[in-house]
Amino acid sequence: MNLRRDVFQAIADPTRRAILLLVASQSLTAGAIAANFDTARPTVSKHLAILTECDLLEQEYNGREVYYHVNPKKMKELADFIEAFRKLWDDRFNKLESVMKKYKSKK
Repeated sequence: MNLRRDVFQAIADPTRRAILLLVASQSLTAGAIAANFDTARPTVSKHLAILTECDLLEQEYNGREVYYHVNPKKMKELADFIEAFRKLWDDRFNKLESVMKKYKSKK
């Protein structure tokens, strides 16, 4: 059975988030990515497969080498989704700060 992974499941893992940060500025091969981690290369390959399956990473073939890079469209989609929650929490924290200032001034 082949289960389609969710983007949020993919980014929940700290290693996968680290991989995204690594390839955010430049395309890297699986070997170059794996060299940054203290885990077995097959483990990193599994993380790359998950990120690729979720469209967070794209593969570019250059001869025998496969380079991984961030899919900007998918990252923008993810950022846009999260932005609504960031605004919601910013508003809530601003209201809390206002209440706390009023409370302190009454003391």
